[in-house]
Amino acid sequence: MGKGTLIIISAPSGTGKSTICRKLLHRRRDLRCSVSCTTRPSRSGERDGRHYFFLTKDEFKRKIAKNEFLEWAVVHDHYYGTPRAFIESAIREGASVLLAIDVQGASAIRRKIPGSVLIFVAPPSLDSLKQRLAARREDSGSAARRLANSRGELSAAKNYDYLVVNDDLDKALSEIESILTAESLRVSRQELPALSLVRA
Repeated sequence: MGKGTLIIISAPSGTGKSTICRKLLHRRRDLRCSVSCTTRPSRSGERDGRHYFFLTKDEFKRKIAKNEFLEWAVVHDHYYGTPRAFIESAIREGASVLLAIDVQGASAIRRKIPGSVLIFVAPPSLDSLKQRLAARREDSGSAARRLANSRGELSAAKNYDYLVVNDDLDKALSEIESILTAESLRVSRQELPALSLVRA
């Protein structure tokens, strides 16, 4: 068994991050999904414990006090946090863990887990992102705020290991799968018996 890997995917709202992660988990049975906690209301079709752990602000703050998050932040007026225990346990067991998170959280986790692999998914253009956000059933103020925030998120892409442009979903998925395969083959992630062949 190789060493465990944390795969972090970030993207501006409306870029297709959730769809990409869902399809990756379906196509790659070797991936485990880290489910984040949030205080935002659930959207249509979302299930507690599968898409997010939906918490009240008081519940979230109690977890902060107990140091149960690898990172947490307030994004779009709601709390989001990454549970520590699941990720640390899965990596110890040699698993690959997929985590969809904003750029703030990715930076914080990279400092705590330096071997994390950071993939930024970008829209083909700001105009296309604006159209995708407008198509969502959100109020105009929320869509405008997300578009404004996306500019800062896009500027953070330079701090990531990989950049994938989602102008075609199948192509983006193929590129990310290639990244996952390449990362799994890094010498630093290999263990016996593979390394015994090159130690002679």
